[in-house]
Amino acid sequence: MSYFIGIDGGGTKTNCIITDEKLNILAECTGEPSNFLLLGTETVCVNLLMLIDECLTKAGLNYNDISASVLGTTGAGRRNDAEKLESAFIKYCTNKVIELKNFRVESDARIALEGAFSGNAGCILIAGTGSIIFGKDASGNLHRAGGFGRFIGDEGSGYSIAKKGLAAIAKAFDGRGSKTILSEMIKNKFAISSADGLISEVCKNNFNIPSVTPLVFSAAEKNDAVCMKILEEESDELMLHITAMSDKLNEKPLNISFTGSLINNYNVFSKMLLNKIKNSAIDVIVKKPDHSAAAGAVIFAQNFFKNNI
Repeated sequence: MSYFIGIDGGGTKTNCIITDEKLNILAECTGEPSNFLLLGTETVCVNLLMLIDECLTKAGLNYNDISASVLGTTGAGRRNDAEKLESAFIKYCTNKVIELKNFRVESDARIALEGAFSGNAGCILIAGTGSIIFGKDASGNLHRAGGFGRFIGDEGSGYSIAKKGLAAIAKAFDGRGSKTILSEMIKNKFAISSADGLISEVCKNNFNIPSVTPLVFSAAEKNDAVCMKILEEESDELMLHITAMSDKLNEKPLNISFTGSLINNYNVFSKMLLNKIKNSAIDVIVKKPDHSAAAGAVIFAQNFFKNNI
């Protein structure tokens, strides 16, 4: 019997599961964050080994029982970055006299994709603080669109929506734009009531820009014209992601799964996007993921093991 470890890493927590060959979960544990670009590889290596140790103990297994392990984590979208953590963790385990066979680091998007469609063709649209669409065609080729970061991309994301919301408030303060109830909301929540206050918070006080996104949603739910326009524009941007991926995959219908805080739940924004998908010329099926991202890491680990036997 072969056993596999799948790890879903993020900026706030890391989830680890151990399964058998049939994807039955034998143990599941949650540990510290694993964003190595922010925390550094040394800290993440410590966090990972503690988490794996805990999960192995819970499953009643040891390192020799594990055929392959895959970590999908934030910051590993480029292979060079992923290999830095991969090499660091293998070295860390070696120094602890631990052999973790067939260990691999992948992006969090990749394991979410594998889990969503059980390793088959399809795509995932991610819209949280950032945005990207990630897909796999019938031949196993990977494709992406978006994901260029908040400075030149991330359209349809929480950051982009919040940034437009703050710009709308700035225009309202100046009389360059329409009035919006978002101005009153930001005054009540953040005590920002003037142009000077807005400039100080955003430019000097390291203001958390994405924290404005829920206010934009709330204002749109109250039929605020300015915020409704923002969400219309940003949902159009996500439709461009979907159209681009449809062209790349050439799959009919295009199977898509949503992930990320903005569209994973039914709200004014996700409703808007779903209506646009329904009325578009693209043949799209929106479906819930088959499995979790951690299970997706296991599916990747199983394939990785088969290819390395």
